[in-house]
Amino acid sequence: MRIKRLIAFLVATTCVTSLFAQHTERTFVLKNSADGQSEITVYLPNATAAANANGRAIVDCPGGGYSHLAMNHEGHDWAEFYNEQGIAYVVLKYRMPNGDREIPLGDAYQAIRTVRDSCKVWHINPNNVGIQGFSAGGHLASAVSTHAPFEVRPDFSILFYPVISMDERLSHKGSCVGFLGEKRTDEKLVKEWSSDQAVRRHLTPPAILILANDDRVVPPATNAAAYYTAMRRAGNNCSLFCYPSGGHGFGFRDNWKYHELMKAELRQWLADLKMPAETALKVACIGNSITDGAGIDMAEVLSYPAVLGRRLGSGYAVKNFGVSGRTLSNSGDRPYQKEPAWRACLEWQPDIAIIKLGTNDTKSKNWPTAKDDFVSSLQQMVDSLQALPTKPRIILASPIPAYPNRFDIQDSVTVAGIIPALQKFAKKKKLEFLDLHTLFKDDGKQLQSDGVHPNDKGAAQLAELVAKKIKE
Repeated sequence: MRIKRLIAFLVATTCVTSLFAQHTERTFVLKNSADGQSEITVYLPNATAAANANGRAIVDCPGGGYSHLAMNHEGHDWAEFYNEQGIAYVVLKYRMPNGDREIPLGDAYQAIRTVRDSCKVWHINPNNVGIQGFSAGGHLASAVSTHAPFEVRPDFSILFYPVISMDERLSHKGSCVGFLGEKRTDEKLVKEWSSDQAVRRHLTPPAILILANDDRVVPPATNAAAYYTAMRRAGNNCSLFCYPSGGHGFGFRDNWKYHELMKAELRQWLADLKMPAETALKVACIGNSITDGAGIDMAEVLSYPAVLGRRLGSGYAVKNFGVSGRTLSNSGDRPYQKEPAWRACLEWQPDIAIIKLGTNDTKSKNWPTAKDDFVSSLQQMVDSLQALPTKPRIILASPIPAYPNRFDIQDSVTVAGIIPALQKFAKKKKLEFLDLHTLFKDDGKQLQSDGVHPNDKGAAQLAELVAKKIKE
């Protein structure tokens, strides 16, 4: 009788295991730190599931208040859900910070680096690597999304009931103590590592936030909702799903009332999230407010770089590195080359760079000095790009026309000073020149009321002009 029961138990266990792993081709564990205390467990989907997934991968950061890790319902239990969609899934066992934030950050950076370094062997698209985090792991995932160098910055984020604020009065105190330690009263550090304060326009990847309204461990209003608000204010791609109940820590537990609904909505969000192909040419749009998309609500969707990305298709990966109010000249009031966006652009190592600067250099407070170092500043920018391993194709684009007496921008200086300087430099250095001042047409419906910034239609026209130049 005992033997029959044992056989029945083994058969049942085998069936459950087979069912759980039916979409998983391989599972293995790799060391993720020199001391071996950090590990990653890799779940690779089988070929049938992976065929329709575009090489997507997700690195998971379980929660635990930066004191322990909930490795199952916030980690391994998700493997089949992702593998059945053809998504490679990597569970990160990160080390506790004990006040040294660089420890878990370094583990997360290394995990993403390993995934991208292994993209050929694991059949992963390096342009389609996301991060997922729960509670304190959500803070780690959001911190990586807002602070990491582009080499290891994820392409999207999935944040479950995340700790966002490092102000223990607004957040989960234990997580703040664990991450910042004795420095948790340092206002500068608290602000720096409160992820909603670190969101940057165009530079913070798309995110989805999932939580329950009755969460009494991590206050939704000052954490998840604060991150969503910062993302929406920046015009970045972000979605928030707040369920009526569930408290904190539901993870993948199937006894949670909204478990199946959450899975369906997350699955749809992932299906709608389109990423460039693995072989995509990287196009960096460098510029001021016109590139940034100032005055255009949801610039991440409607600015000229965003439209350009759709025009060019999946064979190109377009990123917006525009920053409002910046000058090309290093002697200007706000030089572009001193901005984090410029450093991020170089880290990204584009294959094509569109430089569209000069409008703010024409201001009366800038041009008297800017005209003397305009070319030398441009040379410095071009030298930095040409020093990259990708040796990018560089296109110098002129400013578009601007009506006079708006923001002190002088279109006459653009015509007599900026454009001749760009043309001469392009010819001398054998670079391409795109005369947007001549090509851009305004029939009264292409610019915003300020007469300087393109509206949605103007941004679309710019995208068409730049796309045509790129495809020449």
